[in-house]
Amino acid sequence: MPENKQHMHSICKSLKNELIVSCQAEGDSPFNNPADIAKFAIAAKMGGAGGIRTEGLEKTRAVLAAVALPVIGLIKSSYEDGYVRITGSEKDFSSLTDAGCHIIAVDGTFRKREQKTGPDFISYIKQKYDVVVLADIATRSEAEACYEAGADCISTTLNGYTPETAGRNFTEPDLTHLSELVSVFRNKIPVFAEGRFNTPELAAKAIENGAWAVVTGTAITRPQIITKWFYDAIKKHV
Repeated sequence: MPENKQHMHSICKSLKNELIVSCQAEGDSPFNNPADIAKFAIAAKMGGAGGIRTEGLEKTRAVLAAVALPVIGLIKSSYEDGYVRITGSEKDFSSLTDAGCHIIAVDGTFRKREQKTGPDFISYIKQKYDVVVLADIATRSEAEACYEAGADCISTTLNGYTPETAGRNFTEPDLTHLSELVSVFRNKIPVFAEGRFNTPELAAKAIENGAWAVVTGTAITRPQIITKWFYDAIKKHV
């Protein structure tokens, strides 16, 4: 076991069996600004959320100022093929650290950024920064490599959203993948369930399958997408 896994960080412990609400907005969303993202975080806390996940430096700062909850911060960019990259540079990581982010989400896939794979990048930053790192992964092998590299927790965030896994056309979470990771990392580090857990029933299934915590975003903080779910359902019968 890596030396830094002997004692789980208190922030990770505090998120056991909690709902983490991903408060994000992009593009032409009317909520794509720090003030409104902070309001989403406040509303999530009122509803019982145990933590917040958010994207962007200024939005992360706004959320940290608005709620007394553990905050998972990240900065999105893109790989050359257009797929999303999560906190893929040391500059982004350092800026979130300086903002006082409690946990920083990092792309833990094997794709390279700054000449490093995700596990290589995690190993590098864990030696340089005293910060809790959440590795966003898509496969078991990536999760295992991130664990060995020093990640403090693992999330299924990118399962279905990388070139290797996107062809599966998931409409619901891959609970088999989640259960496998829980089995591999039991009594080692927390495994967060994230990605398509968009109903209370699916969130409950994640906990039933051993997830440490559940991250839900779109179904709570993307009203334009939720509206379209209803719109599409209605139009199918018109």
